[in-house]
Amino acid sequence: MKAAVLYKTKQPLQVEDVDLAPPGEGEVLVKIGAAGVCHSDYHFMNGDLPITLPAVLGHEGAGVVEEVGPGVKTLRKGDHVVLLFRAACGRCEHCAKGRPALCALAGQLRNTGRLLDGTSRLSRNGEEIRHFLGVSCFAERAVVPIEGAVKIPDDIPLPIAALMGCAVLTGVGAAVITAAVQPGSTVLVVGAGGIGLNCVMGAVLAGANQVIAADLSDAKLETSLDFGATHTVNAKDQDLVAAVRELTGGEGVDYAFEAIGNPRATRQAFESLRRGGTAVSVGIAPLGTDLSIDAGELVYQEKTLKGSYYGSSRPHADVPRFLNLYRTGRLPLDKLLSRRYPLEKVNEAYDALLAGEVARSVLIP
Repeated sequence: MKAAVLYKTKQPLQVEDVDLAPPGEGEVLVKIGAAGVCHSDYHFMNGDLPITLPAVLGHEGAGVVEEVGPGVKTLRKGDHVVLLFRAACGRCEHCAKGRPALCALAGQLRNTGRLLDGTSRLSRNGEEIRHFLGVSCFAERAVVPIEGAVKIPDDIPLPIAALMGCAVLTGVGAAVITAAVQPGSTVLVVGAGGIGLNCVMGAVLAGANQVIAADLSDAKLETSLDFGATHTVNAKDQDLVAAVRELTGGEGVDYAFEAIGNPRATRQAFESLRRGGTAVSVGIAPLGTDLSIDAGELVYQEKTLKGSYYGSSRPHADVPRFLNLYRTGRLPLDKLLSRRYPLEKVNEAYDALLAGEVARSVLIP
């Protein structure tokens, strides 16, 4: 099958033929229908985050089950599924508390680059190729653990379903689950890319009265208005914190989301809060990045700064819930899909992402 392989950081992905072994115990083979082009993969491609190479990338995807391994009872051939890069065991303390994103199972998949039995299904000329976050959907097919696949209705377009695997759960989840945005509140979203636009949609869904989108790109800010932003701030031209306070009558916002992975932007989000407000860091910064905030603001103004991983979601419950909201028009995910690329043009798709030309694009293997 064709797959996009990363052999060396800071080098283009190589689309080539690789071998894929059949699914093992508790695994399924999925024919990929669409794979999202997400900035998170680029962190690994660029060397910002560690990865064992070579590996087939791609962590946001959806497809159709072609084969099930021994012991699989919850899925069958022909089922449509969303793939999860944070597979969870469902039994540990974190899963029991409704916080599966913190489950150690996903950490094992990420850190080893292999599936749960400690081996890889991917190879080329007899040499092992690693999996990526238990997904590796920049390929025509993928073998994934049953814990990393959520069955969805067959009538959901697979490019839309693919976005559920990362962008929607991460961004919408940050607003409605991590922060629990309240109706009538004021919200700031710093970064109007794919994740930030989902934060905007989540804030609108939660009933926010004022949603301010901030970015350095006028084109992205214009796009944010289509997703429900009520005001925009170009932080290249204005002091972001001052602009937000002016838009909120000097008070600041109730909730602020940083969707870039930039510590300066996280601090700006925190400083843009009103007393008692909550800032949520959603973007992924390079490992070892330091962040400083004013301790006085944290204590005397009772502000909150928290992280959100995978939108604090419970994917097996939240994927169907969010898809129902898409069906009823309350999550306008069709607007999020800017472009579709064949797998062979994966590097071109990343060039467009880094240039800020798209909200979200997908690969169609």
